[in-house]
Amino acid sequence: MLVLLVDTATAAVTVGVAEITAPSAVTVRARRVVVDARRHGETLAPSITAALSEAGVSAADLSAIVAGVGPGPFTGLRVGLVTAASLSDALGVPAYPVCSLDGLVVPGRPVLVATDARRREVYWATYDATGARVHGPDVAKPADLRARLDAGEFGRPEVAVGSGAALYAEQLGLPVGEPQYPTVEGLVARAAPRVLEKAPAEPLTPLYLRRPDAVEPGAAKSVLT
Repeated sequence: MLVLLVDTATAAVTVGVAEITAPSAVTVRARRVVVDARRHGETLAPSITAALSEAGVSAADLSAIVAGVGPGPFTGLRVGLVTAASLSDALGVPAYPVCSLDGLVVPGRPVLVATDARRREVYWATYDATGARVHGPDVAKPADLRARLDAGEFGRPEVAVGSGAALYAEQLGLPVGEPQYPTVEGLVARAAPRVLEKAPAEPLTPLYLRRPDAVEPGAAKSVLT
């Protein structure tokens, strides 16, 4: 079964076309990854077109849409989810949400995933050696997260991955590994059982975890006082 993967929860716009033949058998037919935190809207549609072309398929060949739902900054995340929902509706195929942090996990050892949340914070989650998420997702300052890690609150992750882990390596106090951004393989694998079972579509509800930076302006002040 062919699926299109879309994730815009980080600075990377990640798009992929993958074939799923079993819950643990995901073959990536094409991928496009563009790292530019300010151009999600401009790069997503061309990336989808290019990935479909490279894979030698059309949108009509797709069986499902898989979308990373964050956590991530408001504007960039919304671009990907609106696009994924629109494609799902237009093609008449189900859409399946996946936590974007799950797409950075390579099973084998306990890991902390941390992505850049801006405001000197990280979006984070911890995973056991099987790749199962144990804590999170949540948002925190690196120093506060380090204190909780040192206290053994989340077990003992052996490595930290993600853009936030690289950015705040000294504060988090863990060896830094790869990847820095969610991968096509990692995200599609999380949705594979639902795709193969032809499970009902699920709402693409974004994981913002905090309010957007932009706020409604207050009432205008009178110039007469």
